[in-house]
Amino acid sequence: MLSNLRESLPSRRPQLLAECRRLGSCSLAALLDGLGMELGEFYRVAGCWALLQRELGWGAAAASGEPTADEERLGRGIAGGLLHLDDSERLRWLVDQLQRPVAPDPAGLDLCAERQWRMLLAQLWGNGRNHVPLAEALVRLWAASAIRAELVELLELLLERTTHLVAPLDWPALAAGEPAPPVPLMLHGRYSRAEVFAAFGLLNEARPFPGREGVFFDEASRCDVFFITLKKSERLFSPTTRYNDYAISPREFHWESQSLTREASSTGQRYIHHHARGSRVLLLVREENRRGGVTLPFLCLGFSEYVSHEGERPMAIRWRLQRAIPGAFYPELAVAV
Repeated sequence: MLSNLRESLPSRRPQLLAECRRLGSCSLAALLDGLGMELGEFYRVAGCWALLQRELGWGAAAASGEPTADEERLGRGIAGGLLHLDDSERLRWLVDQLQRPVAPDPAGLDLCAERQWRMLLAQLWGNGRNHVPLAEALVRLWAASAIRAELVELLELLLERTTHLVAPLDWPALAAGEPAPPVPLMLHGRYSRAEVFAAFGLLNEARPFPGREGVFFDEASRCDVFFITLKKSERLFSPTTRYNDYAISPREFHWESQSLTREASSTGQRYIHHHARGSRVLLLVREENRRGGVTLPFLCLGFSEYVSHEGERPMAIRWRLQRAIPGAFYPELAVAV
């Protein structure tokens, strides 16, 4: 029955356009309800809600003419990079900011706000060779008013459909009175790799490429960050990087270090003695790299404390999480592959 229902959904753009015309001009939420489609399914077929409305002749977008190169690029960024956003505080902030009449001036932003914008713009414009400097990216986004309207509508919809709670990261203090670093990540929020690098201030004009490694140490915040993919694809991971990672319980996680890490190395010693040496360990986990052709985000499990380890090259380390994994996420993280 589920298979028959899925086959009845519009799976190609001409079919989707016909269904939209049948339903008539409406909001994105009303259209999804009328079509019986999930956001991911809709964007996989439609590509861009603003440009779809223009093609249908709906609303203000109908008089805007052919899409510009920026509109097409931003539309792809929305479809491929924003549907995982689930931090209600971040969503509200973005909805408010995107409705302001003038693009923000990067010179007037505090560090946390700057990083929030870089997180969003990395998903919209891309990074690496596709990176657009912050000031220019904001001005060009404000010029694409139809895209901003789509962003507001989408982010409000994501806010309504958020199914779990996130909480501020409780940064372990390394010194009395030390403020928390300006890293806008939330416990149990979902983030892409580029968003995490942007949140740590490591994705900018001087460094437009996010790292590809599974771990990095941020000297400014004294934080080791682990990107953990549980189900390792033979095509994407070599035998030396298919580590045995899984949740032992809602409060403990088994993780294998990089293949050459020795117990006596500076990295191995920092992992073991991180508390005494004044550093933190942050875990970000996803079940697999891609699903349905979409790159999956990482779930932020928060900070952890060293418990024990076995062996080396790699080191198999047992970590105790500061906060338990929510019950809804635990089953998919508990199976080692």
